[in-house]
Amino acid sequence: MDAGLVKSAPITSWSKMPWRLLSWLLATPLALILLLHPAAILGEDGSYSHSLVMLVMYGTSIGFTHAVGYRPVKPIFRYLMYPLLGWVLMLWGYVDWFR
Repeated sequence: MDAGLVKSAPITSWSKMPWRLLSWLLATPLALILLLHPAAILGEDGSYSHSLVMLVMYGTSIGFTHAVGYRPVKPIFRYLMYPLLGWVLMLWGYVDWFR
């Protein structure tokens, strides 16, 4: 029986080190900005979009999760934690907040 064994997710091209480094490089500045200087994300009228902040934080979570090398086993979590999704969400935050 395999009761005590943990399955390993397949290694894909997204699991390679240069892509993981990209995830870390995109996620770290956003996390620091959100934690240390949240006023930087305010709009011109002094407000911010809660939904955009939530999506960017989700992208940052995906970025850090991918950067440390975690590979989900279940297919639904592979889709929810797909690195390309995290990169798009983080880039959306960079474009919207720093234009």
